[in-house]
Amino acid sequence: MTANIWPLLGTGFLLGWSVAWPPGPINTEIARRCVARGFWAGFGLLCGACSGDALWAALVALGVGLLFTGRLAQEVMGTVSVALLAFLMWTFFRRAYDALTKPAVAPAPSKFDSTRASYVLGFSMAITSPWNVTFWLAAVGRPEMANLGVGSLMLIVAAVLLGALTWGLIWSSTVMLVHARVSAAVGKWGSVVMNGGTGVLMLYFIVGSLRRLLGA
Repeated sequence: MTANIWPLLGTGFLLGWSVAWPPGPINTEIARRCVARGFWAGFGLLCGACSGDALWAALVALGVGLLFTGRLAQEVMGTVSVALLAFLMWTFFRRAYDALTKPAVAPAPSKFDSTRASYVLGFSMAITSPWNVTFWLAAVGRPEMANLGVGSLMLIVAAVLLGALTWGLIWSSTVMLVHARVSAAVGKWGSVVMNGGTGVLMLYFIVGSLRRLLGA
């Protein structure tokens, strides 16, 4: 078993990295929160999303993931996921409008952007995505994976979490470094562009999710 630990950890780490790095609503919101409330708000969302991904990986490893592959389950999860994205889109468009039309004053800290709220939102975004089930069934549910045994699969799940967290650390740190270099230019219009741009991206992700959901 000892000789097999490192290949298992390497496999899990690469799976965690591959599910975390592609551009999407979670990485978009991590960047926005880093800019709005600092590193820990963005990284907190990543931790929540990693927890959701690790849970899906564990459920697939235990053979429970198949229960969520039926059409009804996929439609329910997809609807909830789209509704969550729509709520985020509306929130960001409203903030952009407020920044554009109201006097330029320092915004009050929002509980919505707190580290705890970030974690809950990240977990919710990951756990309600029907596409995550498909990914983990393809990654962990393969016959050759199932033959490894539950103990080895749980080790892979732990490495998945480590891989995703590593990506999140790099992404959040990069956003903070870039923001620090351009912070002097961020004011009223910075808030408009940040929130409005995030709203547009959420709309893009909604359209993509609906196309996949209706085409499933």
